Amino acid sequence: MTALSKYDRLEATGLWRPSPTAQRREVVVSIGDATLVISDLNDTALTHWSLAAIERAPPEGTGATFFPDGDPDETLDLDAAEAEMITAIDTLRKAVAKARPRPGRLRWLGAALSGSAVAALAIFWLPGALVEHALRVVPPVKEAEIGIALLARIERVSGPPCRSTEAAPALKALAGRTGVARVVILPGGVREALSLPGGTVLLNRALVEDFEEPDVAAGYVLAEKVRSTAVHPLRQVLEHAGTRATATLLTTGVMPERALDAFAEARLANPMAFVPAEDLLPAFADAQVRSTPYARARDISGEETLDLIEADPMGGTVPDPIMRDAQWLQLQAICES
Repeated sequence: MTALSKYDRLEATGLWRPSPTAQRREVVVSIGDATLVISDLNDTALTHWSLAAIERAPPEGTGATFFPDGDPDETLDLDAAEAEMITAIDTLRKAVAKARPRPGRLRWLGAALSGSAVAALAIFWLPGALVEHALRVVPPVKEAEIGIALLARIERVSGPPCRSTEAAPALKALAGRTGVARVVILPGGVREALSLPGGTVLLNRALVEDFEEPDVAAGYVLAEKVRSTAVHPLRQVLEHAGTRATATLLTTGVMPERALDAFAEARLANPMAFVPAEDLLPAFADAQVRSTPYARARDISGEETLDLIEADPMGGTVPDPIMRDAQWLQLQAICES
């Protein structure tokens, strides 16, 4: 969303209350990638609200009160002095609403399915056909929401994403060079890397901390990109969730929480299969990234990744740096902030 770049360094203070019985806490509010980040005064993230699902309470005096869609008991109060942040949230909410398809689209589909059982059986009797249809009609905004919801569940195991203002340019450089929407560094949980619906790639902190050059992290991102091209992340979610959960998404626009929990648990428990060299090498060539550092990270002996070493598309050439040395050092320290 282009509107995000205008507010990527904006911060404000406010009062956050997770429930009506809880005491209000002073917090720091910032704009993240498709989320509103609410942190304590020690810069520890307390919660993330999807920008696509923030509501504003009716005005009562000065300032503004926001809450997550469907949960008015959790509130964030911003004083009138934080007018710039209030304006930013309202602007991004409007941008999301403008980009979202007409809300009647999914409801219309639900009514059509309910009102024409015979036609529904003829079209959707195979689970595979239902998944294919969902992949065609689920809008990008909804797909991104599912990705954000999965990240929130993964954070329960991994802890909140590592972030720092200094390392933000390095993350953008890494995402830009590899052609993904964004890269998120996690302190744990994910074994190596994982793609989410919406174009986010998660990386374990070890992939930036344990290596001397960003080519290794870039290689893991490219491997996830190739996996996502072969099997779309949303397809993985829907096929794991099953027919009932897919039908619920189509008829209500909401992915059942139980299905998201089960998918996140399965993805964290099972290692990802190695991507064949013949599939990986074109991606490295397109991104102008050396494949040898990634191959050595996968197998230090090089025996199992010999094809990636011998056919390195950058062999004999010096590609443009993925990022500046200073940016790489900031990225290596992102989880120490």
